[in-house]
Amino acid sequence: MSRRNRPEQRIVLPDARYGNELVQHLINKIMLSGKKSTAERIVYGAMEVLEARSKKPAMEALEQSIRNATPLIEVRPRRVGGATYQVPMEIREDRRLALALRWLIQSARKRPGKSMVDKLSGELLDALNNQGNTVKKREDTHKMAEANRAFAHYRW
Repeated sequence: MSRRNRPEQRIVLPDARYGNELVQHLINKIMLSGKKSTAERIVYGAMEVLEARSKKPAMEALEQSIRNATPLIEVRPRRVGGATYQVPMEIREDRRLALALRWLIQSARKRPGKSMVDKLSGELLDALNNQGNTVKKREDTHKMAEANRAFAHYRW
């Protein structure tokens, strides 16, 4: 881990269809080997399926799904006197979004199914309904932080 200053945040331009930075973040995370048009096709297809199944506007459903998958607190290891403690800490806003998107995409890739559009839309729909692997991962993270609350005074 670098001990120097944090690098400055890159500006992400909004996507073409919805004009939203969140959708562009999702497209960039889905993208493999620089194939942006394929990633866009996957995300836009998944959002259409999500809109049809949830009977909500696509952007509203996506934002709610990501909000339900976003962790607020995590544990980080901290060495104190030769022992390593798992110290619960709040997460910065940009890291929250990155974790939520990463967990959604990992869970979607692990799902059984034919196409990535179906897998991603299924995972987003599960997150919208507060179920599925992504929400379970967030709950596990929160449980771990709650269990280690006794070490919160080691925060730095």
